[in-house]
This record gives sequence, structure tokens and C-alpha cells, in this order.
Amino acid sequence: MSSTVSVNQAQMGSLVMMKRLFAAALIAFAPMSFAAEEAASTESDLRVVEANSLNELLRNVEQRRVVESRQNTQREARFKQEKAAQAKLLAQAKAERKREEQRSERLETAFEENETRLGDLTEALDKRLGSLRELFGVLQQVAGDTRGLFTGSLISAEIPNRGEWLDALAKKMGTASQLATIEEMERLWYELQREMTESGRVSQFPGKVTMLNGDQKDTTITRVGSFAVVADGDYLQYDPTSQALIELPKQPAGRFTSTIDDIEGSSKSDIVEFGLDPTRGSLLALLIQADTWWDRIGTPLGGITKGECFLPWCDGQGGTPGAVIIIVGIIGVFLALWKFFQLTMINSKVNSQKKSDTPDSGNPLGRVLKVYDDNRQVDVETLELKLGEAILQETPKITSNITLIQVISVVAPLLGLLGTVIGMILTFQAITLFGTGDPKTMAGGISQALVTTVLGLVVAIPTTLLHAIVNSRARSVIHVLEEQSAGIIADHAEKAGRPLG
Repeated sequence: MSSTVSVNQAQMGSLVMMKRLFAAALIAFAPMSFAAEEAASTESDLRVVEANSLNELLRNVEQRRVVESRQNTQREARFKQEKAAQAKLLAQAKAERKREEQRSERLETAFEENETRLGDLTEALDKRLGSLRELFGVLQQVAGDTRGLFTGSLISAEIPNRGEWLDALAKKMGTASQLATIEEMERLWYELQREMTESGRVSQFPGKVTMLNGDQKDTTITRVGSFAVVADGDYLQYDPTSQALIELPKQPAGRFTSTIDDIEGSSKSDIVEFGLDPTRGSLLALLIQADTWWDRIGTPLGGITKGECFLPWCDGQGGTPGAVIIIVGIIGVFLALWKFFQLTMINSKVNSQKKSDTPDSGNPLGRVLKVYDDNRQVDVETLELKLGEAILQETPKITSNITLIQVISVVAPLLGLLGTVIGMILTFQAITLFGTGDPKTMAGGISQALVTTVLGLVVAIPTTLLHAIVNSRARSVIHVLEEQSAGIIADHAEKAGRPLG
């Protein structure tokens, strides 16, 4: 009994061990690539069923083998179907490759044939073109040059958009597959001929002028060939970028602008003088950059308004020395003119007094004659002294400020020399700081040196002449007084009955 129990226990232990091994084998060798629909159907088949005996375990293994056999059969059928599909695709790919290889061979053959044919056609084209190829090359170059000529020409201000088609013509001539037509060549010839014709003609046309503040003004514009454009008495500048006429920031000298009215009001048959620019704008641009006399001298109150110094004309190139010279020169000229006017009036009154016997105290000669009337009873020596005293009293009034004019005429060139020295000092300071690489750094000092020298001479020359004139006029008046005084003394001595001496 005990042996039977031990055998049963051994069988049950062996059964439990086999179930564990069977379950582990099922877990280890379960297929992982089943589809979703197969996983749902086989999940129950793969489930481990607890077997209570060896017979039940044997039945479970049998069922599992049947299930695996069915799955393997299905999988094998699916593999065969996929293998047939892959074989079909492979056959199609090989057929496509063969067709493409045949097509490549045909294209290579066609390319070689076309290349040979293209070479033959190119050779035939070169033979047929002959000298025309050189002609079209020249035509391309002329079209490009003409385009640049039209862009910067003043004639484009009156006839705009003349050269737009030339770009297309030049590009067309740059290709080997297109040729210029007779109409295009004739049009190019016509435009060149019109440019030459218009460059020798004076034309007036309505247009717009762009002012310095940006506003545009409608006016009548006069074009003098391809050399100058004027309107309303001013020179204009042509901007090729915007194809607009622009007012110049500064006009050239008056000797050029004075001829604008003549040409604007002239007819086609008139011949008038006019200042034109043969360089088509280059000389005009330099002329408006040149300094005028107002730039060199400065403007009244220019230095005061700009805060440079407390004197006018300090904004000129002469600086403070130049301003001092100008002020001194104005004072000297004003004194000379005033003194000349004063002496002219005195001389006129003296001449009138010479014709009258009645002394007039409103002029020097009248006052000298009045001294004689008041001293008719004195002796000759006393009368001579009295008249000499009267002439001495009149002389300072006649010669007043004349010496100051002479001083100004002498001091002006000295002030100019002072300005020259100061300008040279500034020049050498600029050389010390910046070297001699840029001449513009030295231009300020040199300009001051030269301008002050010129200003000193400009003041000295007229004041010297005015001093000589005024001094001569004063001496003539004093000479009249002395002459009349000597005559009075001689007449008085003759009446007194005693000789002079």
C-alpha cells in the first residue's frame, strides 16, 4: 500500500514537472509574427490547460500539434503567394531595365547623329554668314555704345525713352540664333542721325524742373544742342537716372548767366553769344564749385550770425584779419568820399565868394574877408598877422580827416601782410598735424594768406588815390585863401602908401 502511494506520488510529481516544461516550451516557441486576426483565433489554442493525468497531457499535446500543423500550412501557403508576387515584380523590373537600356542606346545614337548634324549646320551657317558675322558684331557694339550715349545725353530730356529697345537689340545680336532685321538696322541708323541733328539745334519745349526743395515747376525749357539746358535765366542739370531736369545748387559766374536771356528770347535766325559746356556738364560742375568773391570776402553779418567772431565778414576766407581790412577800407573810402564832397561844396562857395564883394561867413574866404573888413584901419603888418591867423583857423577845418585817410591807405597793406603771416602759420600747423598728403588741409591757411593780401592791396590802392585827390582839393582851397589874403594885404599896403616889405 505504501509502495502504491509512493508510485502515485512519483507519477504526480512527474506530471507536474512535464506540465511546467510544456508550458515553458509553449511560451518560448510561440510565433511572434502572427497577424492580428491569427493572434485572436489561436490565443485560446495556446492557452495551457491544466492536465490532471498523463492521458490528459497527451491529449493536450496532440491538440497542440494539430493546431501548429494547421498554422504552418496556412503560413506556407502565404509564403508561396508572396514568393510568386516577388518573382512577378522582379520580372517586371528586369523588363523595365531592358526597355530603358534600349531607350538609352537609341538616345545616344540620336545624340551622336544630332551632334554631327549640328556641326554640319554650323559650318553651313558660317559659310553663308561670311562677313555678315562681323557686321552683326559691330552692330551689337554700336547698339551698346549708343545706349550709353542716349542715357547721358541732354537730348533725352526732350526725347525720352530712346534707347530702351537698344538693350533688346544688343542681347539679340549676342546670340548665334537670331539676326537683326533691316528695320532694326535702319532704326539704329535713324536714331544716330537724329542725335547728330539735334546736337546742332537750339530747341524750346515745355517741361518740368525739379527745384532744390523737391518741388516741380512747369516752364519752358531751352536746350542748346547736347551741351546746355537753361530755363528762366538759370542753367539746369540733367539726371540720367531719373531723366529729370534739376536746378543747380549754385549758378556760374554772371558773365555766363547774362547770356541766357539772349538765347531764350532769340529766334531761329538770330546769332547770339552763349556760354555752353562742350564737355556736356563737366565744366559746368567745376564752375559752380569755384569760389566767388562773396565766398572769399564773406557776407555782412556773416561772422556774427554764425558765432565765429564779433565782426562782420568773418565767414569769408580772410577770417578776422580780412574782416578788419574790409571794415577799415570801408571807413577810409567813406571818409574820402565825404571829405571830397565837403571840399567840393567849400570850393564852390569860395568861388562864389570871389565873385562877390560882400563877405559871407558861411565859407572860409568870406570869413577871411570879414577879418579884413573888421581891421581896415590897422597897419599892414597887423593886417597880415590877422589874415594869417584867420587862414590858420580855417586850415584844420579844411584838412580834417585827410591824414586819417592817408593812414588807412598805409595800414591796409600792413594788415594784409599780417593776414598773410597768420595764414602761413595756420598752413604750417596743418602740415605739422596732418602732413603733406592731403593738400586740402593746407588750403585754408593758404587761402587766408592770399585773400588778406589781396584785400589789403584792394583797400590801399583806392584810398591812396582818394587821399591824393582830397588832399589836392584841400590844398587848392587853402591856396585860394592864401592868394586872396596876399592880394588883400597888397591892396591895403598900396592904399596905405607904403611899399610891401
